Amino acid sequence: MRDEPQQVERKGLKSTGSDLDRKFWMALTLYAVLAALAWFTVGEGAILVHGKPVELRLLPLIIIGGMALRTVLARQAEKIRRGGDRGGGTGS
Repeated sequence: MRDEPQQVERKGLKSTGSDLDRKFWMALTLYAVLAALAWFTVGEGAILVHGKPVELRLLPLIIIGGMALRTVLARQAEKIRRGGDRGGGTGS
């Protein structure tokens, strides 16, 4: 039997920078489409939150906005991990 470790290629786990950028912009586009669909399909009305009326249409937009923010932060973290944000500091 062989004592050498076999190398297995896993193409799905590692993505190139341009591939991640394409996925990022596609995700943001889909979030925008989902937000538009939620805006036009959720009926008008208001619910009380801490005694103040909040339009019902805003709730799905807040959730979708949170997911979009998480996507943006994950992209920035990946750029920092890869060292792609060189020279972006504000230090003198």
